Amino acid sequence: MIKTIIWDWNGTLLNDTDICIESMNDMLGKRKLPALSLQRYREIFNFPVRNYYVSAGFDFEAESFDVVAFEFMDLYFKRLSQAGIFDEATEVLSELKRLGIKQVLISAMEHNSLLTSVKEKGLFEYFDHISGINDHFADGKIENAKKIVSVLKLDLTKTLMIGDTIHDFEVATDLGVVCLLIANGHQSIERLKLLNCGVVDDLNVALEMVKTEILMTTTTIDQIR
Repeated sequence: MIKTIIWDWNGTLLNDTDICIESMNDMLGKRKLPALSLQRYREIFNFPVRNYYVSAGFDFEAESFDVVAFEFMDLYFKRLSQAGIFDEATEVLSELKRLGIKQVLISAMEHNSLLTSVKEKGLFEYFDHISGINDHFADGKIENAKKIVSVLKLDLTKTLMIGDTIHDFEVATDLGVVCLLIANGHQSIERLKLLNCGVVDDLNVALEMVKTEILMTTTTIDQIR
């Protein structure tokens, strides 16, 4: 039975794809580079994000990656208030909490910024633990996840990770937990379906899958008894 869900934030619960594209296109326009469409963005967005920037057209022999990364984060955080959570996010998190499932949030967003964002979006109360990274470079999510799993002493055989990117699948694989991806965020469904994990369209479907798993497990236990 699923006892714990490890959630990703950006693109999974927070609907921030549009502000990411708008911020990137501001930077690309400044450099006279072609703008990204939603389709193109979802085709090239990746971790480490440096590779994504290169795919978008940046030349890090001509300018510093650190400067570009901070420029993006400045534009992103100026727009963050415009990004809402996915419509069903509150209901899904509330129902999972009612079912007694521990919910942990692990993100590639800087930790203090993550806490502020989660509180502003009204979802703080649903999480048993929230953990971001130490900087704004979106690296180190796997190491962070390992640390949190150890600190919380999670039973990985009863843990599910829900995210929206290939990197979330990589984190789940490294942890040794089952992964479910939602194709409504930063990467295309075509890319996600190439992975060895479940892929669904939205959070409501994810919730129904979790509830079905709980029901099936409970029924099996009752049959054994």
